[in-house]
Amino acid sequence: MFDTQLIIAIAIIGFFLAKGIFRVRQWEKAIILRFGKLLGVRDPGLRFMIPVIDERILVDMRVLTFDIPSQDVITRDNISVKVNGVVLFQVFDPVKAVTQVENAILAVNQLAQTTLRSVCGEAELDELLAKRDEINLKIQQIIDQKTEPFGVKVNTVEVKQVDLPQELQRAIAKQAEAERVRRAKIIQAEGEYQAAEKLTEAAKILSAYPASMQLRFLESLQSLASEKTNTIIFPLPIELFRAFSKENSGAN
Repeated sequence: MFDTQLIIAIAIIGFFLAKGIFRVRQWEKAIILRFGKLLGVRDPGLRFMIPVIDERILVDMRVLTFDIPSQDVITRDNISVKVNGVVLFQVFDPVKAVTQVENAILAVNQLAQTTLRSVCGEAELDELLAKRDEINLKIQQIIDQKTEPFGVKVNTVEVKQVDLPQELQRAIAKQAEAERVRRAKIIQAEGEYQAAEKLTEAAKILSAYPASMQLRFLESLQSLASEKTNTIIFPLPIELFRAFSKENSGAN
């Protein structure tokens, strides 16, 4: 009878001791509470606590991420858009993350949503589209300042997508098309202007030397003669007739 009771007692003690052994993984910290009061922090490895009396809370110390749901935002220039994003954060003080806030991840999520709406609402649409890095940094700094008291560091905030109304998308597309046409016309006009300058310079040179005009004319005839065509029509320069007339008058 005594042996049976001893075995049962040993089994009960062994069961409680086994219940008190737990594992803390490499990326975790274990917060130990005794009768609801903070006892300490346990590092990764095989750890022990007193069952029933002690309570453990595991805190993930890795960089965590979550998506910010799409938020309806009215920009400073009164344009309604939908904006979503992503947040990367990390717990740097596990004690504060457990004792200072009920749910650290939920708190960061809610702060990210409200801050995203607030910061994007202070910017104009052009700034929201063109100055994304500045807006990301501003949101990150605001959230990080608010989450520091409960042991969370916000590393990065990125605005992923800005959805515009269909009417505004069509207007922006028309504006972009008009800008491309304007640039093409400017480039074409600059090309024609440069070509006209070169032609003017060439004309000045040829007018200064009439013989060069005749040589150019003969080169053109040679180029046309190389083509396999039945009929060749070419103009005769007046200067050529004047040269012949001068020769005939001199001979007379």
